[in-house]
This record gives sequence, structure tokens and C-alpha cells, in this order.
Amino acid sequence: MSQSGSTTIAISVETKEMIRTLGEKGETYDAIIRRIFHKVGMKDLDSRWNLILENDEFLSLENL
Repeated sequence: MSQSGSTTIAISVETKEMIRTLGEKGETYDAIIRRIFHKVGMKDLDSRWNLILENDEFLSLENL
């Protein structure tokens, strides 16, 4: 990511350390946060699919 597209956000030292512990060697805070958002998004999508399957809220291919 280029510096021209960057911003600064204020977080506590404790939060910064929490983010750092989730990272891999050489990984930027931006990459760590993006990975977290991706995982949360996938988990949310999975939860939605499971809810749909539990409630049978889907159409069969024959009914499309």
C-alpha cells in the first residue's frame, strides 16, 4: 500500500499489542486488520448460510 493512501488512527498501546500478536513476521498492521475483517466476514457469511439451511429458506434448482 502506498503512503499516499494511508491514514493514522489512534488506538491504545494495549490494542496495538493485541493486533501485533495476531500478525506474522514482517506483516503490516494494515494486512493484519484486513485479514481479521476477511475472517469475520467469512464467519458471518457462513452463519447466514447455516441459518438459511436450518430454516429451509432456499429454492431448489427445479423451482428457479
